[in-house]
Amino acid sequence: MDSEQLKSIQEPVKNLYKNSPEEAIITLSAEGKIGEDVTCSVETGKALVEAGLHPATGGTGVHACSGDMLLQSLVACAGVTLNAVATALNLNLVDANIRAEGDLDFKGTLGVDREASVGFKSIRLTFELEGDMNEADKQTLMKLTERYCVVYQTLKSPPEIVVNF
Repeated sequence: MDSEQLKSIQEPVKNLYKNSPEEAIITLSAEGKIGEDVTCSVETGKALVEAGLHPATGGTGVHACSGDMLLQSLVACAGVTLNAVATALNLNLVDANIRAEGDLDFKGTLGVDREASVGFKSIRLTFELEGDMNEADKQTLMKLTERYCVVYQTLKSPPEIVVNF
């Protein structure tokens, strides 16, 4: 896809949201159902993913880990955003590898140490870019990728989460 194709696809949507801002507010959802052996099946729209305990918490490693899935979501969103920004700006991005790494202290989630945090202590997002771009282009690409990546922004500035039982 080139810049003009992307713009022609997005222009009507952008105009809709400018003229009817309420149309831009959309609720995404995910559902899961608990299963055997401490698992939860999640419908992705394309397939069913069965998540389970990470080996560091006693899991077998056969099931997807929700922590890995969080990092995978970050990589997917950052990659799509990077690609869209490069396309929209006509930047010569030939290829890119995106990697997310996160540090966890499993003593927290297992309740071994109440002082240990539950959740990621830090996450590192790394981009390896290939293409003929000057440093200013790369900086613009990174700045706009960070600005428009939904998962990155959600992790950076967490929203209010309401839990209902």
